[in-house]
Amino acid sequence: MNPDKEGENVSLIPDEAGYIIDTLIACGYEAYCVGGCVRDLIMGIPANDCDITTNATTDEIKAVFSDKRIIETGIKHGTVTVIINSVAFEITTYRIESTYSDNRHPDKVTFTRNLSEDLSRRDFTINSIAYNEKEDFIDLFGGKTDIENKIIRCVGDPVKRFEEDSLRILRGIRFAATLGFCVEEETKKAMLSCKHLIRNISAERIFTELSKMLCGKSIESTLIEFAPVLGEVIPEINAMHGFEQHNFHHIYDVLTHTAVVTQSTPPVLHLRLAALFHDSAKPFCFSLDEKGVGHFYTHASKSTLIAERRLTELRCDNKTKEKVLRLIKLHDTPVEESEKIIKRRLASMGKELFYDLITLKRADTAGLAPEFAERSTHFDRLEALADEILKKEECFSLKHLAVNGRDMLSLGLRGKEIGEALDFLLEAVIDGKAENERVILIEYAEKIKSKTTDNNKQ
Repeated sequence: MNPDKEGENVSLIPDEAGYIIDTLIACGYEAYCVGGCVRDLIMGIPANDCDITTNATTDEIKAVFSDKRIIETGIKHGTVTVIINSVAFEITTYRIESTYSDNRHPDKVTFTRNLSEDLSRRDFTINSIAYNEKEDFIDLFGGKTDIENKIIRCVGDPVKRFEEDSLRILRGIRFAATLGFCVEEETKKAMLSCKHLIRNISAERIFTELSKMLCGKSIESTLIEFAPVLGEVIPEINAMHGFEQHNFHHIYDVLTHTAVVTQSTPPVLHLRLAALFHDSAKPFCFSLDEKGVGHFYTHASKSTLIAERRLTELRCDNKTKEKVLRLIKLHDTPVEESEKIIKRRLASMGKELFYDLITLKRADTAGLAPEFAERSTHFDRLEALADEILKKEECFSLKHLAVNGRDMLSLGLRGKEIGEALDFLLEAVIDGKAENERVILIEYAEKIKSKTTDNNKQ
């Protein structure tokens, strides 16, 4: 198959990947797509990012594609990257991995000419299927059946697989969340017994897996089922697990409530992180009143501190972290159905974050007792009011104000007086005390300035 020419046959894999495989086979080697792209292919998901495995050595791979651009950064691990039509494809020689002293990286990599030896060292059966268009699927460990039955199962001994590379624990949980699969019982037991090993993983890799996991379609059940594992990364999850709230608003323990709220938000990372951490301090803020009702005073501010600490440890980027912290801090603060209040929120938060806050609050309501479901209509009205304010382009921030700093300079104001005057005028417009017209605002500012000057003289 030549990616530079149009063909009549419809390929199940990208033309470039087919070209690489066909070229290696034409030169007397074996070659297959392998891993996630094959899993996706079986599931009917377009295969875009294709890894290729072959019995050709790195030198042989380079010789076959000597007319193409080649990147050699993975040579010591048996990987050559070949660029076809500006797309990079990793081609890796069949390999066997030795012991893993750090529970993450093999101490030694040995290359083999045997495909079965290569497939047997992979993590899960659903990722251990090879494919090319000539031989179809090479499935030695029942991966296709597990995909059909929606099961995550290790290849061989799960404890050994996780001791080799503890990142596989989080990858397995991530697959369960994103694919909606169940983890096979022995694999799950091994995840739980080996959970301490994920402490050996870099913070960046943990955050990458956690981010993908959180945005999965089955995150609710995943958070609950694998709370002990995730508690190794975020210890507060252990305290949330099974913590009863003793409050008529709630029918769930803190973790289950959190899982429901997380599932109820759109699969956007900062929203799901905010949902995950929004009640993380509740077990540490709990008190019972004389009637036996539970309360969680200051939990929003303390949950913000917990989220800041854990996200910093996990090397979360600052932009995402800032959004998450603001949402958590405000999630329990009421927003009245008032144009003035909403304008102030839009001014202080910005349009995007204001709507995100309403989204988080709506999801929070989904995690309450059923009789409080009608609260969602309150959020509908808040969004409708905000929509109307934005549609009319009403003034709610300094950039919408009909006057600016130069106008205040012309009135004789200097330094911080200018900012204070503009803030004052914005408040006057929002409160309906002055219209957002340049002449009116300048007159209003002059009157205020005169009163201030007179008061200072007295």
